[in-house]
Amino acid sequence: MSANHGDFDKFADKAQARPTSRGGMTSCQDDVSNVKNYYKYPHMRSRMLEFLGGDSLENITCRYLTAGDTDNPHYRQPRPETDLPAFWEEELDISRSLWDRKSLLLDLDIEYVNFDFPIEAYLETDRIFDLQKPLESVIEAVLLDYNLTPLHLLSGRGHHFVWRIRQDSDAFSRLASLGHVPPSLEKLNARSHRPHGEPVPPELGAAFAGAGLVMEHLAHRIKEEAAPLSDVPVELTAVEVGPNEHGREMISIDISEYGDPLSTRVIRVPFSLYLKPLQQRNVLGEEIVKQLPPVFLIPLHEMDTKQGIRVMHDIKQVTDLARRATVSIPDHSGSTERLIRSYERSALRTFHDWFYSQEHEPPEKWSQTYDCMPLDPLPACVRHVLEQPNDLLLRPAHLKRVVHVMLSLGWHPRHIAGLIRARFERDYGWGEVWAGYDPATRADFYTRVFAGLFVTGRDDLVDFNCQSAKEEKLCFVADCPFNLEHYKTSLLNRRKYERLACRPFNRLFLPEEHL
Repeated sequence: MSANHGDFDKFADKAQARPTSRGGMTSCQDDVSNVKNYYKYPHMRSRMLEFLGGDSLENITCRYLTAGDTDNPHYRQPRPETDLPAFWEEELDISRSLWDRKSLLLDLDIEYVNFDFPIEAYLETDRIFDLQKPLESVIEAVLLDYNLTPLHLLSGRGHHFVWRIRQDSDAFSRLASLGHVPPSLEKLNARSHRPHGEPVPPELGAAFAGAGLVMEHLAHRIKEEAAPLSDVPVELTAVEVGPNEHGREMISIDISEYGDPLSTRVIRVPFSLYLKPLQQRNVLGEEIVKQLPPVFLIPLHEMDTKQGIRVMHDIKQVTDLARRATVSIPDHSGSTERLIRSYERSALRTFHDWFYSQEHEPPEKWSQTYDCMPLDPLPACVRHVLEQPNDLLLRPAHLKRVVHVMLSLGWHPRHIAGLIRARFERDYGWGEVWAGYDPATRADFYTRVFAGLFVTGRDDLVDFNCQSAKEEKLCFVADCPFNLEHYKTSLLNRRKYERLACRPFNRLFLPEEHL
């Protein structure tokens, strides 16, 4: 079905029909004007300090803060923790670094994504959280299997499940031994980072990389159990899907933070204002955003999601919640060891060992290797992405298509990552996109995730065809001479007959005599 359920007039009608008062508040903009008093509540400030790892500015353990205003999230501008009082006074949307002085924070992020009508998340809040209910239930059950009971947070579009392990724990050491840190990331971690001019310690950088592998294993299990129960696609990261009457909507198990350096990633602080709709008003529609109720990030404490939705839009109920609900991040060092053991016994661990058994071609050889790869055997949709990587190759759905096509031609997944990395590091007018980030780590992460889903049997390529590509708006050529079914058949045969990354490779489908 085509995503033609109208234009933004429909959403404007929804916004007009929505009651303009919830719990005494009027709208997002009106509420923002009153937030200075909100941040003056002592309990509010105490709760936020808890999430930062202490009970005063002198003993909190997070490395830095970021703070967005109504125009910009400012997540690339780390600020010292001592700026927190100023953030309260300036009425900002406050986040903390995942980088912590004493712990390693683990965050499982679930969110609703609509590629055609992003305003849907804020106009149809009950519906988009109902869609996530099966996933929420599966996550709680799966985490409980490992005796993990994380802090459960409700945000504007989904959920966060957050816990920590101590840096002096056995779990931390085991994650550090599992992590793969490429030389480029080692070098980046060793640099001085804002705002304190300190490097990421090598063992912490390795543990964060190891956590990415284990969280990928957790995401696999959640997707496997939740996807059959869901009315919309459930995917790892935000990849375009086919449309329904609400547009191209899906639920993302977003573990993309593990594809970037620890020094770059943040998480919003509970009880903070959630200003994303205002920051995106040029995309969402300024007049519609003006009518939206305010949003606060809250802990889901002693209530279900439906109750939580009411609370997170009502400043009076949010301030009352701050009096009785802790947001201290629980220490699950011991329980995380169960999760690590489960990963170590998994098919995904076997795939990861195979993935990292090879290295990217060194940059000095790219002119004879990745740069001169013939593009003629590639379907137009993949060739176009590799020829115009900025910004197509930053979108997970295009990365997924590149990975599947190159796997079908016999490439080893680590060299697919090398090919993508080479595009990231060549001059395609990237500007400041890669400032502070590591292209090699990003390329490894997305290639590993999409190849891992296929190799371990959790992705049977149902949407790997030209019709789906058109519905997902990933097809660029009207009269394309290629047929993705040929690549799909080759790839499925390679998996069935254990001929992945086997010669003949590069340019050739798997010949029948190899079946």
